[in-house]
Amino acid sequence: MQPTCSQSGMPKADCTDKPSLTPDSPRRVVENDQYAAFLRRAIRAYGRRIASGDVEALADVIALIDDLDDTIARAVTGLRAQGYSWADIARPLAITRQAAQQRWGGETA
Repeated sequence: MQPTCSQSGMPKADCTDKPSLTPDSPRRVVENDQYAAFLRRAIRAYGRRIASGDVEALADVIALIDDLDDTIARAVTGLRAQGYSWADIARPLAITRQAAQQRWGGETA
């Protein structure tokens, strides 16, 4: 076992052994389907909060539509950059590759 900075007698300015910054700390991985389910729950909860009488927040929830459209476009662009075909993108959406290409502005084949 290697000595920590406090045990090694190094000056504090030279000591970089801070346990919270060590790279071997395990990161909690959240799967995409779990993350999507969380977002759906949060959006539904937001709708319930607005429905209970927060009329001013209605504009904020409407703005989420534009944010979601931008997010989808960014996701499709990223998938295309990773080499996914229009057919690959269209398949889980139950649409044709032509519909996906028209909707998200792909190059013509």
